[in-house]
Amino acid sequence: MALKPLNNIWIRRQQCPCGDWKCYIRLEEDESTITKSEIESTPTPTSQYDTVFTPYVGQIFTTDDEAFEYYSTFARKSGFSIRKARSTESQNLGVYRRDFVCYRSGFNQPRKKANVEHPRERKSVRCGCDGKLYLTKEVVDGVSHWYVSQFSNVHNHELLEDDQVRLLPAYRKIQQSDQERILLLSKAGFPVNRIVKLLELEKGVVSGQLPFIEKDVRNFVRACKKSVQENDAFMTEKRESDTLELLECCKGLAERDMDFVYDCTSDENQKVENIAWAYGDSVRGYSLFGDVVVFDTSYRSVPYGLLLGVFFGIDNNGKAMLLGCVLLQDESCRSFTWALQTFVRFMRGRHPQTILTDIDTGLKDAIAREMPNTNHVVFMSHIVSKLASWFSQTLGSHYEEFRAGFDMLCRAGNVDEFEQQWDLLVTRFGLVPDRHAALLYSCRASWLPCCLREHFVAQTMTSEFNLSIDSFLKRVVDGATCMQLLLEEVSAAASLAKQILPRFTYPSLKTCMPMEDHARGILTPYAFSVLQNEMVLSVQYAVAEMANGPFIVHHYKKMEGECCVIWNPENEEIQCSCKEFEHSGILCRHTLRVLTVKNCFHIPEQYFLLRWRQESPHVATENQNGQGIGDDSAQTFHSLTETLLTESMISKDRLDYANQELSLLIDRVRNTAPANCLYQP
Repeated sequence: MALKPLNNIWIRRQQCPCGDWKCYIRLEEDESTITKSEIESTPTPTSQYDTVFTPYVGQIFTTDDEAFEYYSTFARKSGFSIRKARSTESQNLGVYRRDFVCYRSGFNQPRKKANVEHPRERKSVRCGCDGKLYLTKEVVDGVSHWYVSQFSNVHNHELLEDDQVRLLPAYRKIQQSDQERILLLSKAGFPVNRIVKLLELEKGVVSGQLPFIEKDVRNFVRACKKSVQENDAFMTEKRESDTLELLECCKGLAERDMDFVYDCTSDENQKVENIAWAYGDSVRGYSLFGDVVVFDTSYRSVPYGLLLGVFFGIDNNGKAMLLGCVLLQDESCRSFTWALQTFVRFMRGRHPQTILTDIDTGLKDAIAREMPNTNHVVFMSHIVSKLASWFSQTLGSHYEEFRAGFDMLCRAGNVDEFEQQWDLLVTRFGLVPDRHAALLYSCRASWLPCCLREHFVAQTMTSEFNLSIDSFLKRVVDGATCMQLLLEEVSAAASLAKQILPRFTYPSLKTCMPMEDHARGILTPYAFSVLQNEMVLSVQYAVAEMANGPFIVHHYKKMEGECCVIWNPENEEIQCSCKEFEHSGILCRHTLRVLTVKNCFHIPEQYFLLRWRQESPHVATENQNGQGIGDDSAQTFHSLTETLLTESMISKDRLDYANQELSLLIDRVRNTAPANCLYQP
């Protein structure tokens, strides 16, 4: 274990959001999404050979290390361990002979006894065993290889069974992840025997079945204690210097780019705690597409302990756009509150309509306090990835049955149905006192699908958008080996994202419906492709008009999932019980089917959201007289709002007065008839 890492390593957060510091999680997808840094720090398996045959004289190996690994694997399966004996070298060939022997080979030489009254006699395990494998190096045409010159598998002692051979010192290894856990618990004051018990419970193994014993843990803690203390002091000093270096980089960038903004906090010793920054392009992008924000807090720095938080938005082409970054001292409500306050201030006081995050009690409280009018949504995929870590050990063989019940629970049509099914589920599996189940229930309004249908999330909950965020973050954390490089990697990744052309081009018409051709001329390629898919699927639905006006729409084959659609032809308003338009801003297949049945050849204009149109709603256009009024007016308006914000933030009285007057001004603007519109759809 490297005690003084020179490079910064980022890993996914493992602290459980249940609030218990002793509880940590391992996400289900971790096995398939291991970063480069994790691969480098992951111990290699015992052997690369799945099947190992008995070695024989003349067997050839590329290197002596390969031969040792092969013989070690054979020895473990046979019931003994091996050690390296003598080696012979020459001036021309270097080491040309290696001797590997059984761990009980030879005899212990008598040692000179210390001058003590009662010296301790230690019984030796060596008994002159003849088990051995000798290697000889040979060079042919400039290529060297090793071959087995002698081999003996005759032992004069009893070979061990599998449950015994694992306890031999050669095979008792403490893996890197277990080392980190042991050190954490040791720092918290846990005695060694309790550390071993806790590891057994976390891994779900019976007592004594860990790949190491209590003595190994005690020796490891004793050996690391002094080094850990030195390393903590070293990393504290390095963290302080690196954060100051990052702050200086931000200052330099702000001097070169007037649109770049940053801020930080300091502790009582005037040492930097939290840092946040945003780019001018991010602020401008937020003014266009700031209705939905994703706050990703997946990664944490291993040596520095800082949490990386990145704010993302989604543009009208479905691409992730960087809005801002923060480095936080901890995961407390106080730190998250500062991050949200700073982000809103960077974005000139505008709150998003919806914010999407991971499940976290501190973050939940901070959002409720700082963004009371913002809808808080928790990614369902983030919750599902934690279920195995939370419940598989508790439920054992019943976990898969619980997962099936949880999946059915997520399909509840309303809150009352969920409440009823939830009580049955937790009672059935004995999870009433479980803290993770209590966490899920307390946050149900943020992740339960039936509660989120009226929350606008654009297309941020799609797998494609989540993959684009993961790609962005991995590019940053793989290259950010220090704080200064973190800023550079974020800038480079943001610039690369802007240079990449949109993934979507306009697909050819598939339904030949006039509505499809109409939408193609208004929406962006991305939004049109989503709407076109709904149009294609709409033909599979049957429509039944009720006597009082609503339409019942259901799939021609599936008998469940029917929706109620209300169509008002006078003002061209249409609503569906599935709430897809309220959720994504794209009309659903049910409403499109009703529009087709009612002989509508154009989609009503109000169902083309400005954020999904080809032209941004804030792009200046010319008025009817051909005079460009957008640029000057927008620039003047932008300057006035910046001045208003600066002056209002000086005191609370000024801010309250500004908010009161702005509310009155907004009402007056809304009541003003739009004689000359800046934007003509």
